[in-house]
Amino acid sequence: MTAVFDVVDTPDGPFAILAAADGAVLSSGWTDSVERIVERIRPADRPADVRPGATDAAAAVRAYYAGDLAAIDDVPVRQFGTPGQVAGWAALRRIAPGAPLSYATFAAALGHPTAVRAAASVCARNAPALFVPCHRVLRTDGSLGGFAWGLEVKRSLLDRENPSLLSADSQA
Repeated sequence: MTAVFDVVDTPDGPFAILAAADGAVLSSGWTDSVERIVERIRPADRPADVRPGATDAAAAVRAYYAGDLAAIDDVPVRQFGTPGQVAGWAALRRIAPGAPLSYATFAAALGHPTAVRAAASVCARNAPALFVPCHRVLRTDGSLGGFAWGLEVKRSLLDRENPSLLSADSQA
């Protein structure tokens, strides 16, 4: 498989997109490193060839940062994982901007209310960040938890989606 690598400048830094020939986003995140983006994909599913170029998804990123929070919703993605991971990633796409879930609530939404660590793992293994908004899952106490691209980016995205969501004491 050949993939296209594109980088968009955003207020949160460079945002890289790795897309298949059909436009489906395979991996993305706040970096300009092709290696870091490719590493987010399971080794067996990584593209054999990566070339620089333009992606359709870049326009959605620009629109999102311009205030159209729904612009990322219909960007096609392709993820490789277990059936549980695939179901979890689909569920992440249904979390509305400004209405984040806790890891516990996310686990319950997946039908496994006691599997909080598994729910967190679904978020951690999410390759097409932003398009599959794992940043919309928080700790039960409202604090940020983790994020592959850094807590500063996660905080910025959540604030962009709902400025009143994060209080000063929940940003830790």
